[in-house]
Amino acid sequence: MTTAIPDSNNSMQKVAIIGASGYAGAELVGLLGKHKRAQICHLVVSENSSSEGKLFSELHGRFKGVCDLPLQAFSPAWFDNNAADLDVVFFATPHEFSAKWAQAFIDAGVKIIDLSGGFRLKDANDYPKYYGFEHANIDALATAKYGLAEWQQDDIAKTNLVAVPGCYPTASLLCLKPLTVNNLVVENSLVVVNGISGVSGAGRSASLATNFNEVSLKAYNVLQHRHQPEISQEAAIEVVFIPHLAPYKRGLLATVTLQVKDGVTNAQIKQAFAQAYSDTPLVRLVASWPEIGNVAYTPFADVHWQFDEDKQVVVVSCAIDNLLKGAASQAVQCFNISLGLASEYSLINT
Repeated sequence: MTTAIPDSNNSMQKVAIIGASGYAGAELVGLLGKHKRAQICHLVVSENSSSEGKLFSELHGRFKGVCDLPLQAFSPAWFDNNAADLDVVFFATPHEFSAKWAQAFIDAGVKIIDLSGGFRLKDANDYPKYYGFEHANIDALATAKYGLAEWQQDDIAKTNLVAVPGCYPTASLLCLKPLTVNNLVVENSLVVVNGISGVSGAGRSASLATNFNEVSLKAYNVLQHRHQPEISQEAAIEVVFIPHLAPYKRGLLATVTLQVKDGVTNAQIKQAFAQAYSDTPLVRLVASWPEIGNVAYTPFADVHWQFDEDKQVVVVSCAIDNLLKGAASQAVQCFNISLGLASEYSLINT
């Protein structure tokens, strides 16, 4: 079986979105509905969802007249009837679902772009601790590739299973990787990542803990958040991750503080970021500290850094939209890369 989407004649790709009723799923519908190479064939919800049979536009009114497809319930019978006719399936599902079903789709010749955490961590032993379940498919986990679009294009292009990064890790890694891949960070030093997200990061399901009227700015899951091992794994350096929840709808800001090696200069740091992002239209090196208002409702990531040469300390900050660059638009970047297109195709005017 090949590991790339068949695309010899610029064909439309038949696509399904499983988990289409949620926030990230809705953003995917909006992005793929405008994509010239994607044909949305099925919008799918969980087997016992109260949304089954409703039109997608009934749940998300901004799509009235734009996408009025019915929401179908997933089941083994749905899989048997539809999987073989699809090219790509996007999972915007609970983590356990993707862990259970990804391999079945791959065996049917379908590429999976997974927005859940079901395949982000490489070590199966981490899943009970950080995700609360034993991983159901070790073989699929071994073949999955992490999908940080600006850094792992070759892996994304060659795999049938892309693990789209989490929203916090996306912003954190865009800050960290220019420094870690150039071996500029002091070994075994303290690397602190502070993140802050709006309430949409918790998903669409109602919860008092994430209710807009109940939320005050606070840290949560300190030293035990499931994104901490993901950031450490992909940055190849241990981090302390401190997430915060804030009373606004969408957007995410990550700020990283770390120490670089003696002798590292401002010019070296500038060169590391320039080399990393000089040819990545969706990552913008900005001249002042990033603001969520400048990236909300866009696929962009804004990055800014500052270096204290006396202390050999670098502070880097990145702002993204948690539902777009932190989820749906990065998934579309992975889709584009799989087709041999520029990762930003259809996401911005180029």
